Amino acid sequence: MNKVPDYQTANSLLSRAEKVGQLFMPAAFINDSEAEIEQLEHLIRTKGIGSLCFFHSRASAATNYEGKKEVVFNDASFETLKKLIERYQNASKYPLLIAIDAEWGLAMRIENTPQYPYALTLGAIQGNNDLIFQVGKNIAKDCKAAGIHWNLAPCVDVNSNPNNPVIGYRSFGADKLKVAEKALAFIKGAESEGILTSIKHFPGHGDTATDSHLGLPLVEKPRTELTANELYAFQQIIDKGVDSVMVGHLSVPSLANGETTSSSISPAIIKDLLRNDMGYQGVVISDALNMHAVSKEYSEKGQLEWLAFDAGNDVLCFAENVSEGITTILQKASSEQIEESFKRVWALKEKAIERDVSKTPRLTEPKQLNQTLAERSLTLLWGSESAIAQFRATDFCTLTLKRSASQPKLQDLPSEIRQMRSQVAEETDILVLLTPPQVKPANRFGFIKEEIDFINELIQTKNVVVYLFGNPYMLQHLSYEKATAVVVVYQDFTEFQDAATEHFLGKLSAEGKLPVSIF
Repeated sequence: MNKVPDYQTANSLLSRAEKVGQLFMPAAFINDSEAEIEQLEHLIRTKGIGSLCFFHSRASAATNYEGKKEVVFNDASFETLKKLIERYQNASKYPLLIAIDAEWGLAMRIENTPQYPYALTLGAIQGNNDLIFQVGKNIAKDCKAAGIHWNLAPCVDVNSNPNNPVIGYRSFGADKLKVAEKALAFIKGAESEGILTSIKHFPGHGDTATDSHLGLPLVEKPRTELTANELYAFQQIIDKGVDSVMVGHLSVPSLANGETTSSSISPAIIKDLLRNDMGYQGVVISDALNMHAVSKEYSEKGQLEWLAFDAGNDVLCFAENVSEGITTILQKASSEQIEESFKRVWALKEKAIERDVSKTPRLTEPKQLNQTLAERSLTLLWGSESAIAQFRATDFCTLTLKRSASQPKLQDLPSEIRQMRSQVAEETDILVLLTPPQVKPANRFGFIKEEIDFINELIQTKNVVVYLFGNPYMLQHLSYEKATAVVVVYQDFTEFQDAATEHFLGKLSAEGKLPVSIF
């Protein structure tokens, strides 16, 4: 791979069009066809593309959820990723910045790679920010092993809306102070391995009820409230230094002079608020421009790319109309606009590609760290340790409710529920091990109504202890206060199952605290 020239040299070498090309970050898909790969290589060669953001496949992209396209899993995804990065780097005149969303590890996008807990799980840990540092460090090591320079993480959204369809488990919680300190620990861990980070989704996606992949969320809070809460973590981290800020697709009129435009294309929010008021001078990157919150509003190719750039974004992530976007920016932008963004992006590139990330030999082994994280996050939400000890002395039975979102077939579930109800009819004491089919809140976290009704029936009529291996917001659907005890385990990894077992047996105390309000 070629070396990155210093800025002064690059400034004289690159044409105006090539400088604009450096601002574009098209999507690259691990499971693309050869024809699609060659098409992206051609775009890199001919348009001077500056960076790529990797995703699993076109079918798994969030904007395709409603399309119900089948996602094909690829056991060799990691090796495929490394080979594709090498191909795309070879196609580029100047080294590409390679980015990925790895909020909880490469596993967010790539099969058979290390997975660490969600931010919400880490948010339950009291103190021990050195553990969060280690998570950021380990994920950064895995990025290096793949050839990735830029982890588009962490989320610093303060999640205050239990019905948030897109952030929720991706947030460290509802406490702005803890969100800021945990996000900073994650960032410092990544920095220790030389990996770039990005705080998102500015100006704060935590109190929204619309998925911006599918529509434009509206936040109607006054500016004073947003400054005191949503913007707090961003300001704290900006003051300490951060590589980039990702601007989200959400409408916040009180921050945009009353306009309902998406923040990602709002000069008032990027130039006035982020740069002038909050003093941020680094790289600003847009959230993915294919997301329907903005992409559905602009049918003219190149228009959205221009609006995003003109609003103050330096990097246009997941730009779908690269050629038209470059042409439009060249026609409409001032030379000063282009030079300012190019200088910021090139400085980031010099910082990131001063080493060969691909020389990191192996992926991390997450087991030991995940075990510690499981033990520290375990949360006794309802009841007491003594109540669980008394329950343990009964002749209890164990009921495990766990299935994937698609297995068994939903039409078979009512009869299976009737069978389970019959099996526990004579039982008095029941240990319920509950794993929701999905981590997102849509459709009751993947449960059908009959399942929820059955669980609540048990809680209300039996002596029940619940261990929840999933998103704690699931408890909105349960009469959990009528249970003997409720323990939130957050994840269903083997390490978390082991920690739950140790806790139930009285060998481990629950040290975690719920980082969000359920209602």
